[in-house]
Amino acid sequence: MAKSKPQKTEKKADKPAEKLEKDNTGKKPAAAAAKPGSTPAPEAAQVNIGITRGDRQKIADGLAHFLADSYTLYLKTHNYHWNVTGSMFNSLHVMFMDQYTEQWNALDGIAERIRALGFKAPGSYREFVDLASIEETPLQDASDWRTMVADLVAGNEAVCRTARRVLDIADDADDAPSEDLLTQRLQIHEKYAWMLRSLLQ
Repeated sequence: MAKSKPQKTEKKADKPAEKLEKDNTGKKPAAAAAKPGSTPAPEAAQVNIGITRGDRQKIADGLAHFLADSYTLYLKTHNYHWNVTGSMFNSLHVMFMDQYTEQWNALDGIAERIRALGFKAPGSYREFVDLASIEETPLQDASDWRTMVADLVAGNEAVCRTARRVLDIADDADDAPSEDLLTQRLQIHEKYAWMLRSLLQ
């Protein structure tokens, strides 16, 4: 029994040496390669959806401007929902809520399309101010509902113009999902512009 103990000690000492020899080959053990959360291979991280990187970049840039316009219009509509007063309060309060709720829910789809194309979506006020064609409008008189409505007509029409520009870029690149997204948004914002404009006639 006195002889067996040193033999066990020697075997234990041999194991780390064997492991070092395997590690020195440069190959990762199978267990380490299968770890969840490990960095994917570079080729797995590349976007290969049948649209060139240059075209994807152009579409993503256009969608970033569209997202900025959409977010600015959403915020403006929500602001007017909070602050409208006067004889049209009830109907406009409800209409603005319906519109800003729908607009808010649409923002994710735009941002996620940019991500699907392989690019970062803008997500800060500073980025939105730099990218948007719609200017922020300080609220002067909460009872002046006509100015609010006219401002939202102009905002919805601006979103439509941006959508059409990006739609042309997506069409040239045969990017059907972006075309579909933009077509749906166009229909909605044209409808909002018509409904709001009707209040002023």
